[in-house]
Amino acid sequence: MYAWETRLNARDNKRVMRPLDWGVEWAQNWPCRNGYVQGDPEQVVSEFTRRILAHSDEFFSYRTPSDFRLERGSGAKEQRLARNGKLPSAVGRQPLPFLRFTSPVATPFAENNTVHARWFPAKGDRAVVVLPQWNADEESHNALCRIFSFFGVAALRLSLPYHDLRKPPETERADYAVSANIARTIDAARQAVIDARCCLDWLQQQGYRRFGIVGTSLGSCYAFITAAHEPRLSVCAFNHASTYFADVVWTGQSTRHIRSGIDAQIDLARLRQSWLAISPMSYFDRFARHPRRSLVVYAKYDLTFLPEFSLQFIAECQRRGLDHEVSVLPCGHYSCGEFPFKYLDAYYLAKFVKTAFAR
Repeated sequence: MYAWETRLNARDNKRVMRPLDWGVEWAQNWPCRNGYVQGDPEQVVSEFTRRILAHSDEFFSYRTPSDFRLERGSGAKEQRLARNGKLPSAVGRQPLPFLRFTSPVATPFAENNTVHARWFPAKGDRAVVVLPQWNADEESHNALCRIFSFFGVAALRLSLPYHDLRKPPETERADYAVSANIARTIDAARQAVIDARCCLDWLQQQGYRRFGIVGTSLGSCYAFITAAHEPRLSVCAFNHASTYFADVVWTGQSTRHIRSGIDAQIDLARLRQSWLAISPMSYFDRFARHPRRSLVVYAKYDLTFLPEFSLQFIAECQRRGLDHEVSVLPCGHYSCGEFPFKYLDAYYLAKFVKTAFAR
């Protein structure tokens, strides 16, 4: 299983190693900054982190967008094929339904500032926001969303910041979401959380009243932080869960190129401190503020989210007496998306969402 996992990981040969960059310019528009932008970059980030953790409700606050629109248009794949002149005839093809709006978090990249969320409607009052994994393409998790819709749970599949249609033209991967740029990585997480909360606003405007969130890998981290600051979420599924953002980057197979670019300049303890503001472990107190039912899924042979981190996450849920259940996949992180494990994972997630809402 480890050998298979390694082969699957090696298929991506477009990873770029970059040096450590504190990226303090990304903090210019953050709440909690209070004009503090002077001094050593690491100390500046450390001070921002302290203030964010003390006032995270403010950091993840936002103004509801005024330009929600449901459009039938092409996804990233269709647009790429159209540019290459390879798109099949439109006869008999139904354009994809997308919710689109302007992200409350402005970045220097115009493509990233428009949010795209594929819409899978269903009758009733139940809906989930689905956050895919890092570097997910536009098709990832669409089949899972169709299953939710079939079971009577509407789904919005959110394109994460810097992914598919939101990817800046100079990048081939979603490198700006997770990278050696410390503050930009924090900013991307803040944007993902706020975009997910905006999706809940739109769903509520459509008449839905019971809400859940499903996140996978990086999306799981974003989903947990969203739930910690969002009382409307009563059903949460964390598909591959971990504790500290830095620990995953430092030890994970898929982020070795990031560590290679920074480990001569920073150690794990300092990196963990720098990314505390986007680590699930920092927000368990806030997550426990509201009653909700959760599912934690982890993979026994995971080389990206090491099982020990998932077990620490589960232990924290147990210590706090949170209403949760656990499912274990007999595979790894990448092999979770392969036959037959992708069907087992979808079964765990769909069954949980269906029964949790029923309860």
